[in-house]
Amino acid sequence: MQKLPSNSKHGWLSLKKAAEQLAVHPTTLRRWADSGKIPVMVTPGGHRRFAPEDIARLSQSSLSLRNQPPIENMWADKALSVTRQNISTQPTAPWMVDLTEADRSKHRQMGQQLLALTLQFIGSDDENGELLEETRALGTRYGVIGKEVGMSLTEALQAAMFFRDRMVESALQLPDSSRIKPEANLRLLQRINTLLNEVQLAIAAEYE
Repeated sequence: MQKLPSNSKHGWLSLKKAAEQLAVHPTTLRRWADSGKIPVMVTPGGHRRFAPEDIARLSQSSLSLRNQPPIENMWADKALSVTRQNISTQPTAPWMVDLTEADRSKHRQMGQQLLALTLQFIGSDDENGELLEETRALGTRYGVIGKEVGMSLTEALQAAMFFRDRMVESALQLPDSSRIKPEANLRLLQRINTLLNEVQLAIAAEYE
């Protein structure tokens, strides 16, 4: 990556905007940039920026990487769909009954954060353990909120397992609708389990 001068007025695109133009998830574009598949500049603050002409060229190419959606993008789409379908069947679950709308909003936001962290984790090696650390912090917040609303540890873990099951279920369903090699799907499941183990352990630790 090259450093972007602080006074640059090139009209660079942010990671989010560039990903939107390519119709890919920002995590996918970040991985392409980090692996050198797409030119990228980095601001003094550490933010990735992309030249509009590079994004336009990639978007128009018949060999565009977006025509080959990676396994994590397919999984994320499936996980969102499955979770939304199943959440409506849980209105009487112990971990749902006593939640106010404000509490449910907090859980939705954390669920989105967890999905984003999982998506990043399955698409990277996380050599420094930063994503696992973020995930543990998110699990701790789940525990804190669970205690605040009067959930027992069992109920808090039931909530975490509900989302875990949906994510695993989504991964198991992928081979039925895509040409994913068994070893790729196995790695996906292993990465999901590794990350979500940290969530449940952090919740339990918060209740101790």
